[in-house]
Amino acid sequence: MWPLYAAGFTTAFGAHGIAANLGGSAEGAVTSLLVLGGLLALYDGAEVLLKPVFGSLADRVGAKPVLLGGLAAFAAASALYAVADSPGWLWAARLGQGAAASAFSPSASAMVARLSPAAQRGSAFGGYGFHKSIGYTLGPLLGGVLVWAGGLRLLFTVMALCAAGVAVWAAAAVPGVPPLPRKRQTVADLARRLADRSFLVPTAALAAATAALSVGVGFLPVSGAAAGLGTIATGAAVSVLAAAAAAVQPRAGRALDAGRLSTRTGLLVGLGVTAAGVGAAVVPGVVGVLVAAALIGVGTGLITPLGFAALAAATPEERMGQTMGSAELGRELGDAGGPLLVAGVATVSALAFGYAALAVLLAVGPLLAVALRLRTRVPRSRHRGQLR
Repeated sequence: MWPLYAAGFTTAFGAHGIAANLGGSAEGAVTSLLVLGGLLALYDGAEVLLKPVFGSLADRVGAKPVLLGGLAAFAAASALYAVADSPGWLWAARLGQGAAASAFSPSASAMVARLSPAAQRGSAFGGYGFHKSIGYTLGPLLGGVLVWAGGLRLLFTVMALCAAGVAVWAAAAVPGVPPLPRKRQTVADLARRLADRSFLVPTAALAAATAALSVGVGFLPVSGAAAGLGTIATGAAVSVLAAAAAAVQPRAGRALDAGRLSTRTGLLVGLGVTAAGVGAAVVPGVVGVLVAAALIGVGTGLITPLGFAALAAATPEERMGQTMGSAELGRELGDAGGPLLVAGVATVSALAFGYAALAVLLAVGPLLAVALRLRTRVPRSRHRGQLR
């Protein structure tokens, strides 16, 4: 599993390490906020379009070749800018990184599921999520150190070496997972499977968690600055979020495997805690920022391994890559939708109202589940009373 965990770290480190340092370290290439936004969107846009495609390809030809090809392509795309060092090649490198991550990220998730016994998938996805959280945490910090030491080219060089090293490690240590025989699937069959509750519920929870995580990383520093905090303090607050998510994920996975936590309960509690964290960001000052960061981290740390374990449990082995790719697409949409919602509401009112809008949206799922459960209990109790 360790090379697969390293692949998860690579995609997280690559996404956040470079994105966090583009604005201040690529003066010749980033000439405006619009250009910066385009460079940031290029990576995520490639993932939105290509993750389901590469997930399906992993089912067809085997997950390991797609994993290795994606890691090799990520190394090549990173090396492209490290060698060329020109604005045009930066765009090409960033697009190539996003396309490559679209290949090896869902393939790694599918292999984690297929190589883990069903009774241990919670722990496996907890470990995978833990290493991705470490990548998200260290990406901006370590990326900043590398850029300070040698510029953006050094950061791209390290990313190339990291991806190449993980590719060699995975080629040597990860067993092959051959494609399984599959029944012919029509577009209607795929639509029915993706519209099924067993796919929609965990995917929606994962998208919600990613939306809150993205909002926390992007907007809590704004709230911290408004409260008079410096960049180091706001960076520490974001690190609290990532560290909390990293600490909770393995524990949540082990609790699921041991039967101490059910998927339904864990997802509902996770959504509730996440909603409370986003709501806490409304409180002005350092207390609101820190409480929000901690709660968002805990909530997303609960949701992520449980959501992926639920998807793996409900998916035929021969369609694992397709499901993981489609679920990753849901996460990418949440990653983009959460900040857009908060920013849109904040533009016409204030940032606090943006936080409140997302918190309400996140709380809808748990509240509906509780209401439906109470609604089913009341008629039963009345019926028992009539029988008496």
